[in-house]
Amino acid sequence: MKSSRLLAILLLLQTRGRVTADELAREFEVSVRTVYRDIEALHAAGIPLYGDAGHHGGYRLLGGYRTRLTGLSEDEAQSLFLGGLPGPAAALGLGSALASSQLKLRAALPPDLRAEADRMRARFHLDAPGWYAEVDDLRHLPEVAEAVWTGRRLMVRYRRWKAPTEVDRTLDPYGLVLKAGRWYLVAGPGPRTFRVDQILELRVSDDTFEIPGGFDLAEHWRLAQEDFHARLHQGEAVVRVAPGASSRFTGAAAQAFAETAVPERDGWSRAVLPTESLEHAIGMFLVLGPDVEVLEPPQLRDGLYEAARTLADVYRPRSS
Repeated sequence: MKSSRLLAILLLLQTRGRVTADELAREFEVSVRTVYRDIEALHAAGIPLYGDAGHHGGYRLLGGYRTRLTGLSEDEAQSLFLGGLPGPAAALGLGSALASSQLKLRAALPPDLRAEADRMRARFHLDAPGWYAEVDDLRHLPEVAEAVWTGRRLMVRYRRWKAPTEVDRTLDPYGLVLKAGRWYLVAGPGPRTFRVDQILELRVSDDTFEIPGGFDLAEHWRLAQEDFHARLHQGEAVVRVAPGASSRFTGAAAQAFAETAVPERDGWSRAVLPTESLEHAIGMFLVLGPDVEVLEPPQLRDGLYEAARTLADVYRPRSS
């Protein structure tokens, strides 16, 4: 454990430049005294690092020192190659850069770890989008990414679901997120989220912008997802579910059934399931057919009755 922490400290100093003992202690969840002992161990191993005193002090490596990746474990070497995503990298215009970096990384590995990394890459392949997902129009993605990296403002014509369906927007691109095979742009002011494939026209401005202090892309996305799911399921339906039919539930419905289901004498179960809009809920329960009976709310039950009656009229047997 200590040897892996020493290597991690060394790599952290190599990437960040200067790090204080308090920062190292928080990073590795150890005491400051343990950090001091680790630094002494690195000194003893001949690592050229030194500490600066004062308010802006900390530890840093002598200029130009670089460590080789010979300290990687077998699992770490495998995960580095498993984490390479050639599809998204190519979409960003970084396909050749990814291939080049993996080649350099492979050359730096010891022979035994190199063989394990090659085996991992040959055995596993990640294809994120679902089977029935249409291929998104990503012709503007490289320009969007360039604007994100250079801090350039974007002028876009964007397609949205409500009227007017095409709008002009001036955006400050804070970052890009790849979610389930789809690219999203998080941009100010706001910030707000935009689908990259819905950008119809784009121009990168010469104007620059500054990302607000304290903005964290990963944390923003996490909170946005929580808010989305909270707003998504604003209703509930009390239902009876036939034996075995709960296996057809997915996502929030499956979780809610597992938490609220109460068996009844006839083998059915009563549960409370989350719902979205009335129209969405009608479609959701129609698909399940007679295996699920909605008891409440009354408007959902009435909506299902009207939908079923309309469907029955459509498929009424034709007279011969």
